[in-house]
Amino acid sequence: MDLGIKGKLAIVCASSRGLGFGCANELAANGVDVIMNGIDANRLKDAADRIRSEHGVNVVAVAADITTEQGRAEVLGAADRVVDILVNNAGGPPPGDFRDWGREDWMNAVNANMFTPIEMIKAVIDPMIKQRFGRIVNITSGSVKNPIPHLGLSNGARAGLTGFVAGLARQVAQHNVTINGLLPGQFNTDRIASLFEARAKKENMPAAEVRAEAEAGNPCRRLGEANEFGQACAFLCGANSGYVVGQNLLIDGGAFNANP
Repeated sequence: MDLGIKGKLAIVCASSRGLGFGCANELAANGVDVIMNGIDANRLKDAADRIRSEHGVNVVAVAADITTEQGRAEVLGAADRVVDILVNNAGGPPPGDFRDWGREDWMNAVNANMFTPIEMIKAVIDPMIKQRFGRIVNITSGSVKNPIPHLGLSNGARAGLTGFVAGLARQVAQHNVTINGLLPGQFNTDRIASLFEARAKKENMPAAEVRAEAEAGNPCRRLGEANEFGQACAFLCGANSGYVVGQNLLIDGGAFNANP
């Protein structure tokens, strides 16, 4: 399927590994030039080299913290033309009990998972409107639709972003600029491994047992893979996806059982 985005330019935040890498890789497979971002310069370089060699597109790697003003400026400054596609992504806040969280914990969560994507959207959306093409995808969490008690920081911050985008997406759709959310369930990433380890430590059980329990509890009897997530992202970024507006696509193997 030709997505019609060959030669476009994308920024994919936090894309040196995990779901962000999956999205960058699939966009590149469709001929999109990519600005990749991550904090670990060596890991980012390896990821960028891999995508560049496999897909032959232009890849710029910017080692910076996307949750800071300086980091955002560096990533945005790497674009040599209008950014056609923006994939917002940032690491999720730690699990825990809300009784233990103070103002700083909440501010860090809101900054990373609500304020930062809004600032990135603000930076690219007017040029997208002017050229009458833009695709913005926010990687949030399945907890937006199915809140997870011990991930309250993530539940709150990501729900805030989702509410904001619900209004904005419908304001800009007339200009062929779409904003949608991708809501991952449990995928084989470092993030899920850390959550499994945290639960294993708390409940004094092997992390492998926690993982096996998660796999057995999913209708697919497995966790998701980053390339599957990336393919969904690429579809939402396609030239023919302009009628998909303000949606939150839950990709969790059917774990959340509810009417559509």
